[in-house]
Amino acid sequence: MYDVLVIGGGPGGYAAAIRASQLKGKVALVEGGNMGGTCVMRGCIPSKIWLRAATLLEQSRNAGEFGLELTVGKLDFNAVLARKQGVSNDIRMGMEALLANNGAEVITGMAKITGPNSVEVDGKKFEAKNIIVATGSMLDMPDVPGLSGVAFTTDALLDMKEAPASVLITDPTYIGVEMAALLSILGSKVVYAVPGPRILPDEDQDSSQRLAQSLRERGVQILARHTLVKVAGKTCTLKSGDKEQTIDVDKVLVSGRKAVSAGFGLEALGVGFGDDGSIVVDGQCRTACPSIFAIGDCTGGWMLSHVASAMGICAAENCMGMTSKFPAHLVSRAIWGSPEMGSVGLSEEQAERKGFEVEVGGFPYSINGYAMLRGEVDGAVKMVADAETGEILGVHIVGSCASELIGEAVLAMQLECTVREFAKGFRVHPAFCETVVDAARDAAGWALYLPKRG
Repeated sequence: MYDVLVIGGGPGGYAAAIRASQLKGKVALVEGGNMGGTCVMRGCIPSKIWLRAATLLEQSRNAGEFGLELTVGKLDFNAVLARKQGVSNDIRMGMEALLANNGAEVITGMAKITGPNSVEVDGKKFEAKNIIVATGSMLDMPDVPGLSGVAFTTDALLDMKEAPASVLITDPTYIGVEMAALLSILGSKVVYAVPGPRILPDEDQDSSQRLAQSLRERGVQILARHTLVKVAGKTCTLKSGDKEQTIDVDKVLVSGRKAVSAGFGLEALGVGFGDDGSIVVDGQCRTACPSIFAIGDCTGGWMLSHVASAMGICAAENCMGMTSKFPAHLVSRAIWGSPEMGSVGLSEEQAERKGFEVEVGGFPYSINGYAMLRGEVDGAVKMVADAETGEILGVHIVGSCASELIGEAVLAMQLECTVREFAKGFRVHPAFCETVVDAARDAAGWALYLPKRG
């Protein structure tokens, strides 16, 4: 009998298997496809390779600002595809090697949970004290008449050999924003229609506005409060209130995702499911069946690979007798591109709705020396804190290296650092990281490099 049997070899399942092995557990991981899951093969890694290529292309077009006379040619799509495949394969092989190094057995096949402590894989039965479900997510095709004829999935996008002439994007989340930036840089005409008043509705409004402005400057047309209702040929009908309008595009991006949770036998074991089909878990990543845990995309939420990994560690430790809790308030989010976005915790609006009296500090990239010398002044840092206690409630960054800088905020919140303590820090100069300290000083009421407040 195994101590832990993990179903799914994505970032979450992989981390769970290794952590349980480190804690001296007898561990098996079941995977029916390639190790690495969506993140490595069809998500995080491939998309960031495309975004890196696009960012370099855009920077080369602006090289004249630094005295460089470059002849900028077209992007070699085949070269990007080869790099994407090579990097993904390297990571996949590294994962397989580390699982073996840690003594975790890999079982190839499709799993079905037949009891609280039993799993069947292609007809063969296995017993385990604990089971961790890490089955991930899949593309969610909207139920829009006629969409299938022009659907352009993220899987297809990441394997494209040319950019479509025109694209409609309807996903208001980070995936839609990244793909809008990528395709616009590659020359596509992008129309971005979102159902609510803005893109990134779950992020801070200031961050949303900055990224929307960046997209508009690249020629992206953003239509707020518009919903795609039908497609006829290449003609898309959008509805806003009682009014309808049509636009003609070559492709409609399909990038939304939904949990993969059905068909594994969980229903018969009393496991709970959300309205979106995601598996319901508690703070220890445990389902309603005490011996079964679930982690990552199959539990819904933000559907981020680093969240899956952290949940995997939490679940594995609980399987092995420890008492661990997943720190949901430390979930950081990022958007890669130019500019980047990084965020953690509550937005200003969310904090106020929760009843906090907030103090907010900010610092623009436009007066940071490093941003100025690099010509990357588009962005700002915003820090939201509890006015009474100084607790940092959220940090929101738009600008170069935001995906790295947000780690400072995560660490500060993890260690329960107050905004006043953060403000006393200092960083190497010149550097982007100075902006985070400057935002904390503004929140604490003593900004050094900003005009006095009125």
